[in-house]
Formats: sequence, C-alpha cells, structure tokens
Amino acid sequence: MWKVAMNEEMKSLQKNETWELVECPPGKKPVGCRWIYIVKYKVDGSIERFKARLVAKGYTQTYGIDYTETFAPVTKINIVRVLLSLAANLDWPLQQFDVKNAFLHGELFEEVYMDLPPGCMVPEKQCQKVCKLKKSLYGLKQSLRAWFGRFTKSMRAFGYC
Repeated sequence: MWKVAMNEEMKSLQKNETWELVECPPGKKPVGCRWIYIVKYKVDGSIERFKARLVAKGYTQTYGIDYTETFAPVTKINIVRVLLSLAANLDWPLQQFDVKNAFLHGELFEEVYMDLPPGCMVPEKQCQKVCKLKKSLYGLKQSLRAWFGRFTKSMRAFGYC
C-alpha cells in the first residue's frame, strides 16, 4: 500500500519534470529529502487512501546560497468572515478547490540540488548523481514563494489584479 502511494508520488514528480539528474557541482551541498506517510480518512472514519509525499529537508538550506527570499501569504480570519458574509448576503456563488501537489507547480529560480529520494531506483552509473530541482518541492524554504508567484502570474493572465 505504501509502495503504491510512493510510486504515485514519483510519477507525479516525473510528469511535472520536477528535477533532472546531474553531477553535483563542486562546492554545492545537496539538501536531503525524506518520505512522509499520511493516511487519509473518509468522513465516516474509514480509510480513503494512503498518501506518500516526498519532502525536501529545507532546514539544511543556507540563506544566500540555496535561497534568498521566503514568503508566506497570510489571510486574517476577519477577512474570511467578511467575504463569507458578503457571499451569503449577496447570494454569490462560492467554490472551493484543491490544487493537487500545489508546490510542484512553483518554478525555482535558485540553483538547488537534492539527494536522490530514498528507494529511488536509478541505473548504477547514475547512483552518484543528484537532483537539480527545476520545480519547487514541499519543505524548501522558497516553496511557498515560488508557488504564490506562479499563482499570481496565472491570476493576472485571467485579468485579475
């Protein structure tokens, strides 16, 4: 069950072209990574699915080398209450959505290298290589900033400001 979940996550990472395998440049220290396992439950308490997520060990990143800026957009609960109140009083339609693997859509501008994921099967000649990240990964210091930048760019393309 966990192997299936890990394979599903790896397929998603590969489909999204999250990294490329390269030789580690001299002077660069790759960040580590690990698997996080989560059991998702249905409303009635029964198991919905098993989820595995590959997470970078962002706490090993060095400011000025692996990242320069971090960012966390925060909404005050009062703003949410006002918007929900407006929607209820003005009969506005509301929709909720979830972006699957949201952080994987954020593009990295810094050079970040990561160790091969535990259990990753690669040909023997590539065992000494590292992953050069092209997309953001959960756990990196700049992940939220990269995702929010991509989200903002998309919203502006739809005409929002």
